[in-house]
Amino acid sequence: MWNRHLAQLLKAAFTVMRQLGGKLLIFQNTLPSLGVGRLRLRGDDIRVYGTDKEPALRAPEDPFYKQMAADLTKYQIAVNIYAFSDKYTDIASLGTLAKYTGGQVYYYPSFQASIHKDKLRHELTRDLTRETAWEAVMRIRCSKGVRFTSYHGNFMLRSTDLLALPAVDCDKAYAAQLSLEETLLTTQMVYFQVALLYTSSSGERRIRVHTAAAPVVADLGEMYRLADTGAIISLFSRLAIEKSLSHKLEDARSAVQLRIVKTLREYRNLYAVQHRLSGKMIYPESLKFLPLYGLALCKSIPLRGGYADAQIDERCAAGYTMMALPVKKLLKLLYPNLVRVDDSVVNLSPQTDESDIIRKRLPLTAENLDPRGLYIFDDGFRFIIWLGRSISPDIVRNLVGEDFTGDYSKVSLSARDNEMSRKLMKILNKFRENDLSYYQLCHVVRQAEQPREGFFLLGNLVDDQNGGANSYADWILQLHRQVQQNT
Repeated sequence: MWNRHLAQLLKAAFTVMRQLGGKLLIFQNTLPSLGVGRLRLRGDDIRVYGTDKEPALRAPEDPFYKQMAADLTKYQIAVNIYAFSDKYTDIASLGTLAKYTGGQVYYYPSFQASIHKDKLRHELTRDLTRETAWEAVMRIRCSKGVRFTSYHGNFMLRSTDLLALPAVDCDKAYAAQLSLEETLLTTQMVYFQVALLYTSSSGERRIRVHTAAAPVVADLGEMYRLADTGAIISLFSRLAIEKSLSHKLEDARSAVQLRIVKTLREYRNLYAVQHRLSGKMIYPESLKFLPLYGLALCKSIPLRGGYADAQIDERCAAGYTMMALPVKKLLKLLYPNLVRVDDSVVNLSPQTDESDIIRKRLPLTAENLDPRGLYIFDDGFRFIIWLGRSISPDIVRNLVGEDFTGDYSKVSLSARDNEMSRKLMKILNKFRENDLSYYQLCHVVRQAEQPREGFFLLGNLVDDQNGGANSYADWILQLHRQVQQNT
């Protein structure tokens, strides 16, 4: 579908598909502006930002799309949105079609076939060919004394604990919060069971069950020792994005910070005597990266800065994407890989495993960018190829061609007939093989090339101070002061 009268086309597709269900792909490059479900241009008044009216810009404007999603879910139709425009298309409203039908949003701003063709081909092919469970419902059961209080992700909540998923696949994840119904659990183990009832692509009705047992411990320190930072951040990110739909961005970021402070303060109180209330930051080994990922979450596209830091559609598309991401993929998006590869490109032997290169991750700070180096920045959705100003001209010429002194925004990185280029492409392909859910486009940036370097790389170095946000060192000091209060 590629039309300003989206509602009419949606109803037509619904009429055709309601007998069998399935998956509806919407290709949209303009703002729906005709008929029922028409949307208006909003978000261009900067006076709204920072006020109580700001959150409405990130929330769906017209209830038609949520109601349409409910009807589609009822008849087992999932929706995936492919958005292409360089102009405002109200992803906040259109994305509800994907959110409530178990789908996802693919965002290609300023789409150009010459640039985005490989990305679109890969992601569309995966969308159509990956193993999918159809007509699914999911329920999480647990032992007496424990209950789940909320669920977060892309689905329709059919009842208090039944998740309706017209289509579900391995590229999506869901988060849930639980609470204790009883102050003291009398059993030694608590059991959790996730049951997914679905139809396979071969037409068989099946049920898939996962059961887990969690020990009940009297020592709170033992619970902290086994805490899972990835699961915690996955839940925090979903809660923060949901909060940004009804509160200012600053409030959503503050909520993330407060949750981390409460977590670390409780642990500090637990071991205050042993540590004699020293001035050091006290945290369990299991949560040593929680502050770092918390800062990265606050600097992520859905939550960062204010009006000038991200366009409305970009924020909303990133928010819908993060709401559905599995833990491993989410952590990589929040804190991407940064690796130096100039030595590998020049000297990589046939026996060298590219996985060794990938494992040599660097902290995300400009201090690690050597002007003589070649670096790859990979967040799972794009590659930034950073060229230092003092890098060997021979390396640059072999990688980007003879026009290596021109405008790098027009440079397309592709395999060239020389060994250096083949080595670099082999490394990039190894990165891609680690996760096939999305395809990373390559953006070539050279040092001091503004505004490209700032937009693509420097603004995404989590450990540095950027966009008015704290550096990691300042963030830790701020957390430490708040943790010490009322300890």
